[in-house]
Amino acid sequence: MASTSQMMLMLRKAAPRLTRSLFMCHHACKSPPTSQQSQRLFGTSVTRLSNDGLIPGPQVAAQIANISRSLQSSKKKASFFPELSDKSAAYWLLGSAASVFGIVVFGGLTRLTESGLSITEWRPVTGSLPPRNDQDWTAEFTKYRSSPEFKLLNPHMTLDEFKSIYYMEWGHRIWGRVVGISFLLPAAYFIVRRKVSAPMAAKIVGIAGLIGFQGFLGWWMVKSGLKDDLFAPGSHPRVSQYRLTAHLGTAFLCYTAMLWNGLSILREHKLLADPQAAMKLFERLKRPELRFFRASVGALAGLVFCTAMSGGLVAGLDAGLIYNEFPYMGSGLTPPKSELFSDFYSHTPDKSDIWWRNALENPSLVQLDHRILATTTFTSVMALWAYTKFSPTLGTMLPAACKRGMHGVVGFVGLQVALGITTLLYLVPLPLASAHQAGSLALLSSVIILGGRTWVPRRATKLVSQSLAKPVPTPTRPRMWNQALDQRLGKHISPVS
Repeated sequence: MASTSQMMLMLRKAAPRLTRSLFMCHHACKSPPTSQQSQRLFGTSVTRLSNDGLIPGPQVAAQIANISRSLQSSKKKASFFPELSDKSAAYWLLGSAASVFGIVVFGGLTRLTESGLSITEWRPVTGSLPPRNDQDWTAEFTKYRSSPEFKLLNPHMTLDEFKSIYYMEWGHRIWGRVVGISFLLPAAYFIVRRKVSAPMAAKIVGIAGLIGFQGFLGWWMVKSGLKDDLFAPGSHPRVSQYRLTAHLGTAFLCYTAMLWNGLSILREHKLLADPQAAMKLFERLKRPELRFFRASVGALAGLVFCTAMSGGLVAGLDAGLIYNEFPYMGSGLTPPKSELFSDFYSHTPDKSDIWWRNALENPSLVQLDHRILATTTFTSVMALWAYTKFSPTLGTMLPAACKRGMHGVVGFVGLQVALGITTLLYLVPLPLASAHQAGSLALLSSVIILGGRTWVPRRATKLVSQSLAKPVPTPTRPRMWNQALDQRLGKHISPVS
């Protein structure tokens, strides 16, 4: 023990000497630099401070200050979000979009099977598990028996039949919670770890808020079908078509935002892989000859969205169960005017609301509006395709990727029209109606993809311009050159004695 203490004491005494002998350049100390050598090395004169070393002159101090400020600014910039989002964030956004696509289709099945009003309470945490025993099932069934839907439509429903519709609504709600959790947790990770750019982080936060608002809209919609005072006395117990359409529209917006931002990240990586080709593509897309096509794609996206929302009104009013023929509606292309604009739907003595209430609450006019919008969408897509096909200017200037995207839109709109007509003719069967709803979201997706290939993204243009403006990196010196330079500097730089 004593020997160990003596060795530690000897090491402490020898440490200063060992440090000086190991880390001091003795060769440099033997040859102090002259004033001319110092000027060649530093670009200015130096001032003697003391025997311990030198201090730089005014010019060298200014240069050192500039270098220090640039280093600090670069560190400050590095502490913020990166300019380019990681590809993993794009794959996560696309996966979330696929999950939202699935829950939209499943929500349509819940509506078609009349299962949405089977759960009469909103319990975000405790309602995550279904009833576990007969006592719990009896309690849930008792709550449902007090609802207007049971009293007016299902007074003879058994407990086993109730379980089937209960599981449909429970599955839809659980899927909604999974969508929220699978988005919020990775969103926090990508933002905290700075895997996404600052604009993308703001968009992700916005999507997260939209998901939370969507959950609130879901319960607000269900609540409208559980109270007698929220629908006309004696009418079919159903959720409000306004709230149903709002719920559907928010889901479409969530899906579109996830799809668009995920594709944007992948597009930025692809463009930055070859900045010169990307800049040529942007210049080509910005040509005045393509201005009308770019605007038409944007208008087409809005038209598809409006048509899908009119379909939400059709579903909310069960308007697809009347006039099950096409293209006629009764004895003509349209029902009689007295039926389309009936005084029955007006709520004011002067009948000032007869136009908009019939357009939103009259099943006959709602179905006619949906037919008109769907026909307009189909005609617009085919007209835009013909414009790209037969216009000599557009045929030569439009990129091949845009042409392929246009062909995809044509295919989806044809499929959607066929599904819509057959759903109407066969009295809204479950498989066709569900496929028709999925087709609307697929058609919107194809238009969004076409827009991503046609529109010129501002942020991608900025990133490509910055990439082209970066100086070409100089090749690194060989290791032998570095050693020779170090030896030369070691001969001329040393503390002034």
